[in-house]
Amino acid sequence: MTDRRPAGNPLWRAYEMLAMGLGLGLLAGLCLAWLPFALLLTRLLPAAHGQRLGRWMIMAGFRVYLRLLEIFCACRFDLGDLDRLRGEGALVIAANHPSLLDAVLIVSRLPNAVCVMKAALLDNLLFGAAARLARYIRNNAPLEVILGAREELRAGAQLLIFPEGTRTVSFPIDPCTPSTGLIASRSGAPVQALLIEFSTPYLGKAWPLFRPPQLPLTCRVRLGRRFPPPTDVTAFTAELETYFRQQLASPATA
Repeated sequence: MTDRRPAGNPLWRAYEMLAMGLGLGLLAGLCLAWLPFALLLTRLLPAAHGQRLGRWMIMAGFRVYLRLLEIFCACRFDLGDLDRLRGEGALVIAANHPSLLDAVLIVSRLPNAVCVMKAALLDNLLFGAAARLARYIRNNAPLEVILGAREELRAGAQLLIFPEGTRTVSFPIDPCTPSTGLIASRSGAPVQALLIEFSTPYLGKAWPLFRPPQLPLTCRVRLGRRFPPPTDVTAFTAELETYFRQQLASPATA
């Protein structure tokens, strides 16, 4: 990707700082706006109706958020490939994890996506109510995650998981954990690889939350290979990691 950033321009640097504050504020504002409704609807709606509405609202909210980033914060997101997954039924969606924005990007296009989330995020005041309404899976004991994921996949959901387990430290990808293969093997669902590419490692593991981005920020999410449900989890995990490493070392041109 070509870097069109006006290097050394203090006004542009000030704009990058403003965009950082605006981007974080917009996300917090959208979450706060939905918070009281999510809390109330979790109590009032049957689980199935709440789950469906909760996932759709998260998708819609993230889509609005990304559009605002494009309008006000010099961001460009190429997410068209994700639309091809809508309506395809149960999938384990395995993506590399360069940034805090990764789940936002993917879920913004998939109305029946379910995420495995850290317990701290599910209990967080800002994000927890929406995630609980959508019946996201709490990342507590591994067996509970696998059973919860299997139940969701058998109901037709698309499960988003990051095989690295956390954001990438050593690019292009860190070692993959066996969780993706275990879930796919136990549920019988295929694994759809997604390849996420950013122009800079914004909000990556080594990028502090309040460090301004380098704008324009561009991101592309492209469909990778679809793997059948594995029979050998160890071999599959090694194969998946090798595939990500090869594909991300030589990113496709737009």
